[in-house]
Amino acid sequence: MTGGMITVERQTFSGRIALTVGVILLLTLPSMPFWASSGYIRWAVELSCLIAIAQMWNLLAGYGGMVSVGQQAFIGCGGYALFILAGNLGVNPFLAVPLSVVVPVVVAVPVYYLLQRLDGPYFAIGTWVVAEALRLLISNIAYVKRGSGLSLSVMAQFSPHEREIGLTILSACLLLATVGGTYVLLRSRYGLALTAMRDDPVAASSQGVDVAKMRFFVFLLSAAGTGLAGAVYFMAQLRITPSSGFDPNWSSICIFIVMVAGIGRLEGPMIGALLYFFATRFFGEYGAAYLVGLGTLTLLVALHAPGGIWSVLTGIKDWPWFPVRRILARQ
Repeated sequence: MTGGMITVERQTFSGRIALTVGVILLLTLPSMPFWASSGYIRWAVELSCLIAIAQMWNLLAGYGGMVSVGQQAFIGCGGYALFILAGNLGVNPFLAVPLSVVVPVVVAVPVYYLLQRLDGPYFAIGTWVVAEALRLLISNIAYVKRGSGLSLSVMAQFSPHEREIGLTILSACLLLATVGGTYVLLRSRYGLALTAMRDDPVAASSQGVDVAKMRFFVFLLSAAGTGLAGAVYFMAQLRITPSSGFDPNWSSICIFIVMVAGIGRLEGPMIGALLYFFATRFFGEYGAAYLVGLGTLTLLVALHAPGGIWSVLTGIKDWPWFPVRRILARQ
């Protein structure tokens, strides 16, 4: 047996490469209005929102063990909060985006305490019921023009170039907050608790992890990140209605992205979001056949690669983009 000093490493070569690429992409995104077309900028903003929403669902289900099919509740709340703050109350729309996060978080508190005793499919159905209740509520409030929705007419005071600069900066901040924030969280001592919860909540509780408190914390974080993504997305759309803000398809998109690419890993939602985004762009015109194709892909992955595409890739070469494990190394 050879001697030597044992050290704990947190970063890997692949992680350093991914971190460098990520920083470059985050810096490149706000520069797009100066060299890219409006179409590509819209693509970048939408893709950023998809990655953020999927990452928040992954945090909620993959680590918190709470499978939600009602994340559209927080997307709609974030979007409507933006339109009310900017359109009705006169707040600068770019400042209103981060302020909009308050509403989804405030809504998430009573929702969690209402659903916390539910588990598994009952919790999932409960989140869907809450989202539908919010959609019906908004559809009957005259202040937000009921079912006809709201338009962000205040954005007319900014030129198209200024709007694109603002949106790309907000998109970069969104990715930094959701992906970067989740990465930092998982590398902290709370990340150890979340990983233990993901693997076995009963065993984690027996080792001193306050599972109920951590789940509440994760639920609020997920609501905040999802609401922020909703605000950015609907700022780009310039219009929101109850049917679009609280559309159940948002949860379907999250489930597809995370389940196909890999749940419980940071890399999964990014791969899945890219797959879904480009699939809708290039094959969405085929309508029902395209949806059948996505469903078939989901089924095949569930049967032959339960860990998702990322598990297949790591089986070939374990090169994590966001390493959160502690690795013992002998010097």
